[in-house]
Amino acid sequence: MNGQDAYGPAPDAEAIEGIARDTIARLPSTFATHLGDVLLLVEEEADAETLAALGLEHPLDLTGLYHGRPLGEKSSMDSGTMPDRIHLYRQAILAEWAETGVRLDDLVRHVTIHEIGHHFGLSDDDMHALEDAVAD
Repeated sequence: MNGQDAYGPAPDAEAIEGIARDTIARLPSTFATHLGDVLLLVEEEADAETLAALGLEHPLDLTGLYHGRPLGEKSSMDSGTMPDRIHLYRQAILAEWAETGVRLDDLVRHVTIHEIGHHFGLSDDDMHALEDAVAD
């Protein structure tokens, strides 16, 4: 799959995860070494509890979410907590893909980098620079 197949079935969770993992594999080593314990989850859509916590009403309004504490805020007291997680929401990604016409691989890369950026406490400008660094 080239990331922009126009016909056929919608990409499944495995295809979206593959694009996200490829994005992670392209990260500079300074970032990649700090993502070892972060889980990547591709789910159909955000649950009602997550949407309510974010003040969102519709699951298609959320393409991705980082659950955890940014690296700069972690301490030794964090042991025993749930692992940090990056959630990608397949239905919202597919809806945005269809609506915008952005290449699917570019969209998944953007969402993945954005959520990784939260893990590192990056600014929007830093996230854009990182996205550019891993682009094809």
